[in-house]
Amino acid sequence: MITTKQRAELRGLANNLEDLFQIGKGGISDTVIAQVEEALVARELIKIKVLLETSPVTPREAATELAEKTNSDIVQVIGGKIVLFRRNPKKPIIILKK
Repeated sequence: MITTKQRAELRGLANNLEDLFQIGKGGISDTVIAQVEEALVARELIKIKVLLETSPVTPREAATELAEKTNSDIVQVIGGKIVLFRRNPKKPIIILKK
């Protein structure tokens, strides 16, 4: 679990990230979950775009489901953007302040 200060720090880091994935009319499939899982291992912090016009799930629902299925933390959900974080214990990339 991340603290409020760490969440704020991660939000700042996420500002410069590009969207890695889009969730559209197909919703959250096993393939999307696998891709998010791989991206979290490689990057720790990722940004995902939910296409509001076509997605069967809201950004909040998508964030909750992905966080549960990938054991990650929701950093923020704003508009159609989701930011997720999960520390890679074997090879940490992002060093957060305590």
